[in-house]
This record gives sequence, C-alpha cells and structure tokens, in this order.
Amino acid sequence: MTVTQQGMVRVAESGSGPYSQIVTAGGHTLSADEPRELGGQGVGPSPYEYILAGLGACTAMTLRSYVIRHNWGVDQITIELQHERIAAADPSETVDKFRRVICLKGTISEAQRLKLLEIAERCPVSLTLRRASIIESRVTDSITSGPV
Repeated sequence: MTVTQQGMVRVAESGSGPYSQIVTAGGHTLSADEPRELGGQGVGPSPYEYILAGLGACTAMTLRSYVIRHNWGVDQITIELQHERIAAADPSETVDKFRRVICLKGTISEAQRLKLLEIAERCPVSLTLRRASIIESRVTDSITSGPV
C-alpha cells in the first residue's frame, strides 16, 4: 500500500462492488460506497456522509478549542447532521442544504450557548462549504505518490 502525504487523500476502487472504494487519508484506511438502494454494497459511508462527517468533526473540534480557551464547562459536544438537495430560487436548479444540530452537555449559560452557535458557523469546513470552490482535474494513466 502506498502511503499518502499529509493532507492528501487517495481513493481507489476496491473491486468488491461497482461503487465500493478504498480511501486512504494520512495513515488511515477507510471504505466508501453507495447504499444498496443506489446500487452499492453499503460497505462504507457514502460520499455525502463523508462531507457530513467532515463538517461535524470540524464543528466539534472548533467548539472544543473555543471551550478549552475560555475554560467553559462543556462536558460533551455531539453534532448530528443531514444533507438534502432543495429547490433554488431558479426552479430548474437545486442547492445543497446542510442541517446541523449541536448538543452541548455541561454547565454553560444561554449566552455561552449562543456564542458557541456563532463559533460553529465559522468552523473552517462550514466556511469552505459556503463559498465557491475551484476543482482542478486531470487524467493520467498512473498515480504517483507526489502532490495531486
């Protein structure tokens, strides 16, 4: 197995189903797949579930960092997320809608809860999902271990 560079993710077909993938991120190996109802084998999270996982993890880490810095009494942070495509202003288009519910257990005031909601809105993955992106792609017949 090829080791990937920090910050680089490699995705390769696993051969165990039409959509089943092996994801290598840093030193971690994960699976990705579509659910059975979409023709996959369901052997791993779907691509959109990975987006939700990234958003949720980033939110929780950002909040925990803020809580530690301010020495607030938050014992546990849990994030639940959902994604759907909804109609845009132009009825021929859709937009992505992410729902995020943040559960904060501990002894904090309502003002602190509201501040943490504000901080969650500024987690790096939230900011990335809200702005336009550039995706550069190229096709090759071999992958190197160098930068993408």
